[in-house]
Amino acid sequence: MKTLLLVGIGAGDPDYITYQAIKALRRSDVIFLMDKGAAKHKLNALRREICARFLDGHTPRFAEGQQPEREREAADYRASVDELNRDKQAVFEQLIDEQMADGETAAFMVWGDPSLYDSSIRIIEAIAARRSDFVYDVIPGITSLQALTARHRIPLNSIGRSVEITTGRLLAEGWPQGVDSAAVMLDAKDTYRHFVGHGLYIYWGAYVGTADEILIAGPLDEVAERIATTRAEARERNGWIMDSYLLRKEGVAEA
Repeated sequence: MKTLLLVGIGAGDPDYITYQAIKALRRSDVIFLMDKGAAKHKLNALRREICARFLDGHTPRFAEGQQPEREREAADYRASVDELNRDKQAVFEQLIDEQMADGETAAFMVWGDPSLYDSSIRIIEAIAARRSDFVYDVIPGITSLQALTARHRIPLNSIGRSVEITTGRLLAEGWPQGVDSAAVMLDAKDTYRHFVGHGLYIYWGAYVGTADEILIAGPLDEVAERIATTRAEARERNGWIMDSYLLRKEGVAEA
């Protein structure tokens, strides 16, 4: 029997990793890395740095798989995601079959937390549903939203109120009903600009927890264009961007 571990490693700062995650990596025989191309080499460099810093001489071997790409302008978003996950599933299974011996443990080092806007759990579940030669476990990590609010020194919620965790694509359909705060991920189109003039405050961050971290906060009407310009420049400079933000109605007390 083989054992797979989906290990949340936190959102950028190696110190975000939990002791539970360190113990999981220390018991792993192999670490699976997904190659996302030269522009994102820093992501796997951080994973290797975590192992070098925290594994106390334990030296698992590394095995890399090629990260499939999603069709960004597909007319059917859900279909494009399903296709991407099928392609990733094939890569995962190849790694399991070719890079693991019976009785070994392997870890996927998942950015942030495996449960928040990450498909690793769904992919492993799909594999497990049709084969019985492995078991798996999930180790939580600090999410990008936790890192964002910590760096801005704010709570995620207002007093006694709910928070909507959503995407830029869904936020573009309108402000979520019944909430004062919206935490937004996966926004490639600067959707916050749609809400200028609506009395909102924004806390934005890119590459949070890394050496490239950028933080901007303020009334949305005043900082929206600065965020858009900064974001575009950072993406051009680095070849990619990983950002999130919290929008909150002004005048609402924080908890």
